[in-house]
Amino acid sequence: NANSAAGDSRGDQASGNTMHSDDLNEGAGYWNGARVILRCTASSIDTLKVKFDPANPVEAIAMRKAAPHTFMTFCIGLTKIATADEAVRAGYIAMEAGADGIMCQWGPKLIRAVSDAGIPVEAHAGLVPRLSTWTGGLRAVGKTIEEAKWIFEQIKSFEEAGAWAVEVEVVPAQLLAEISKRTRLVTSSIGAGSGGDIQFMFAEDILGCHAPPYPRHTKQYRNLYKMEQAIQVERVKGFRDYIDDVKSGTFPGPEHIVNASEGLINQFLSAVDGSGVE
Repeated sequence: NANSAAGDSRGDQASGNTMHSDDLNEGAGYWNGARVILRCTASSIDTLKVKFDPANPVEAIAMRKAAPHTFMTFCIGLTKIATADEAVRAGYIAMEAGADGIMCQWGPKLIRAVSDAGIPVEAHAGLVPRLSTWTGGLRAVGKTIEEAKWIFEQIKSFEEAGAWAVEVEVVPAQLLAEISKRTRLVTSSIGAGSGGDIQFMFAEDILGCHAPPYPRHTKQYRNLYKMEQAIQVERVKGFRDYIDDVKSGTFPGPEHIVNASEGLINQFLSAVDGSGVE
């Protein structure tokens, strides 16, 4: 069926470039910079999304080097691209930087141009934050029959344009489950239930990097925000203690300074102004 075909397609795309649970031991810099983690099974993380700026690819290149065996999609911001030619060029820059594919918020015209150029491209449907003016703001999309049909038609248009996958954001879970059965695209769910081929969340949400309230569709597995706040308190205390020590004369103490050798200061004073004591 269409859903299993999509799953087979996803497996083909990720073959030879899959990161398993042991690879979670990648360096701290890798995980600190990760924009999105995508997860398919209980035993592996199949692909990772990384924020990518064609004009400044340094961070993405570092991520690629840190995780050379991960299927990695570089996400190109909507406002970074204005024409089909620019989209293709940005796609090539991403591939040269090490991307296995790109992810975008573009329409079918630009997606087709990139796909025709041989670049694997993932589209974005449902709630697209940058385009949320057209869907009533930052809210769930697809709760009416009109919106549900529009999402499906949008996904089919991406499919016809040559995309291999689509991120579907904050739509009813049951709707994505049915759409996934009716498209060849690999469907990535964020806030859209478990009916897609891929389940993912932002690394910042998984690690609890921000203060509440949290988006409804996220779950915090750690509270790095609380830890960072505690670190900030200690940082401020450290600076205050330093200032107090300087003002009171406690710092620097004898253990923090280098003492002049015997006779050096007299020799110096005699040399510069003739005031040294013989």
